[in-house]
Amino acid sequence: MTIAQPRHLLDGSHRRMFIGGAWVEAASGQIMETRNPATGVVIATVPRAGKKDIERAVAAARNAFDGPWSRFKPHERQKLLLKIADLFERHWEEICVSDTTDMGLPIARARGNANRVLGMLRYYAGMATALHGQTVENSLSGDIVSYTRKEPVGVVGAIIPWNAPTAASVWKIGPALATGCTVVLKPSEEAPLTPLLIAELMAEAGVPDGVVNIVTGTGAEAGAPLAEHMGVDKIVFTGSTATGQSIVRASAGNLKRVSLELGGKSPVIVCADADLERAVPVAAMSVFANSGQICIAGSRLFVARSIHDEFVARLAAYAGALRIGNGIDPETEIGPLISPRQLQRVEGYLRAGSEEGARLVAGGTRLSDGALAAGNFVAPTVFAGVSDTMRIAREEIFGPVISALPFDTLDEVVRRANDTPYGLAAGVFTRDLATAHQLSRRLQAGSVWVNTYHAIDPAMPFGGYKMSGYGREGGAEHLDEYLNTKGVFIRID
Repeated sequence: MTIAQPRHLLDGSHRRMFIGGAWVEAASGQIMETRNPATGVVIATVPRAGKKDIERAVAAARNAFDGPWSRFKPHERQKLLLKIADLFERHWEEICVSDTTDMGLPIARARGNANRVLGMLRYYAGMATALHGQTVENSLSGDIVSYTRKEPVGVVGAIIPWNAPTAASVWKIGPALATGCTVVLKPSEEAPLTPLLIAELMAEAGVPDGVVNIVTGTGAEAGAPLAEHMGVDKIVFTGSTATGQSIVRASAGNLKRVSLELGGKSPVIVCADADLERAVPVAAMSVFANSGQICIAGSRLFVARSIHDEFVARLAAYAGALRIGNGIDPETEIGPLISPRQLQRVEGYLRAGSEEGARLVAGGTRLSDGALAAGNFVAPTVFAGVSDTMRIAREEIFGPVISALPFDTLDEVVRRANDTPYGLAAGVFTRDLATAHQLSRRLQAGSVWVNTYHAIDPAMPFGGYKMSGYGREGGAEHLDEYLNTKGVFIRID
């Protein structure tokens, strides 16, 4: 397949941010660089926004919400979302190259995300005309007609991470457009380019000025002012638990609505009766996909003791055979980590695993030979002999690192799997239907996958338990996060 060169990548050119339908610079005039994590090369510069820029973007979003956007009917919002989906499909290769170049996602994996992202946009389009209240029989008086209305919450501040720029942008903007909200989106400073490309496509589709605004900047200088802003009615955030806690504190000023999709340390349980031919590659890629930079990574691998050694040996062989390199190569299966800082973080966990007594059975090193020398590459890593108290088994690494832990009984593995502050996802491999249902019920996680992983459906809710956040993305619950419910009472006698 021929790779289309994006309009704004690979040449170090400057990109502006999108506010009120216009391409603008930061009020301060400051800029920041974004680099290809596979090569270290500067691929673009973008504005380094601050508080003044956030104020300008929120004002634009408020004007749009109170202005022409408020007059769009549900079928008009639906038509607009369908047009956006068609534009995404037409420019999908460009979007894929943008993600690959900006944050390292292998191009083959980026291309494979088409059904998910286009499906989300078209799902939201379908839901735009399905939002409604209900009539309620008044329990006190037959002379009063009661009904509820679903109304858009208002201006939404969206803060997204760098590990999935396209999907994360659509997961925030799509439901906002479906419900009639407006958005100020702050992408990660590590990967801001795809959201700017998305802004171009939104404008081309005819999204009114100010409905979607993209502000580039750091978390401290742009993200924090957005979370604090009194003119923002809702904050939706995907990222670390620590930052999510800061956002909750910042939101207290006007008690704005908050949805959080935060960190995870997800368990994957491989029972003795599992189909190993299926379980090994799926369990491996539950972590190694996107170089482990996924919140739902199944990095705690619990394996029934009777098959533990065989499973770990197969897993190590699978890890060693994966092709690592620049994501722009269609043959690449594992790309780079996002930045030198993330590389150092992951290397710290590799050292910690060995120092605390875990046994390294695959990977465990930075890769710096030949073309990999300038990038942030770590070999897919498997540790065995891991205990539940080790750092690699307790803390979110956000790198391609699996900790294998044996177990003996289902009661034991449920207790150990749930012994974590997180509760984002879990995986189970078994041929027994009763075991599948029992574990799905008992595991404390927002999503449980049986004999599969990463199966995210636009029609299904996604989100966390415990310190993995609250609120849901996907499904009818997602749209409710962007709506207020109003009760109306009319006396008719």
